[in-house]
Amino acid sequence: MTPCLFSISYAGFWGQSALPLTDFISHAARLGYQSVMIAGKRPHLSPLDASPELIQTINASLAAAKIRCDVLGAYTNLAQPTGIGCEVPHIEFQIAYVESLARVAAQVGARVIRIFGAYEVEGQDPQLQWNRCVSAIREMCDRAAVHGITLALQNHHYIGLHTEALIEMLADIDRSNCKLGFDAWSPALRGEAVYESARLAAPHTVITTNADYIKVPRHRYRPELVNYERQPVDWVRAVPFGTGFIDYAAFFQGLKDGGFDGIATFEMCSPLRGGGSLQNLDACATTYLEWMRGREFIPQ
Repeated sequence: MTPCLFSISYAGFWGQSALPLTDFISHAARLGYQSVMIAGKRPHLSPLDASPELIQTINASLAAAKIRCDVLGAYTNLAQPTGIGCEVPHIEFQIAYVESLARVAAQVGARVIRIFGAYEVEGQDPQLQWNRCVSAIREMCDRAAVHGITLALQNHHYIGLHTEALIEMLADIDRSNCKLGFDAWSPALRGEAVYESARLAAPHTVITTNADYIKVPRHRYRPELVNYERQPVDWVRAVPFGTGFIDYAAFFQGLKDGGFDGIATFEMCSPLRGGGSLQNLDACATTYLEWMRGREFIPQ
């Protein structure tokens, strides 16, 4: 597997320190990464800002750091909001966005764009939402194929979320350049057996994006009972890799046994134990590499 660092980790969201894109590229190389995944939005690489001059600067930074950009991360939600009918072409906007990113990806040497599916909208017909998502991704794939780009559908959004449902959606999309971005976070939180899920998804997977978490129990005080009431949903907090509840040894073994040998990306995309200082971000990014090397999932 190829270790990759996602630029979103250093984009300044969630209280983290921010690095400009070209600084992030050289920073990732110094940390020991062979590849970067670049967020396809501001402040890093929005298609709106991808002038020839910026592309030239990015490529020069990649070459100077001796590192590749293998993946761009698109941010999509292929649900149609309620209450507006067909007035605003939300889906068309996103198809155009992914097509624009495909042109940018080809210019910086990336061959994969990560996309999301759709959050389920309460009150809308589930089959209609499924069909809309499938149709949009088909068109995205067809337009991306012109630029030699594969789309990786990540298993985070509601529609097609379970691993078996995700593979069913992949079959309905029926495009050779549509694969999976398969992560452990969602299956682990929902109680899937991560080894079996990873092995099932592995033949269809081109990237996996990784972060580790703990579950923090939540309670609400009930003064009339002079007691606490357990809340059904835990708070989930990001922690250094290998210290959370996700069985990543089983997950990566399942991917490996299923034949996956693609991009393994580390991300810090939520508030992180230890805070958002550059020092803490770097420590966590380094811990991921050490954990992966120690278990021989990436080369020494």
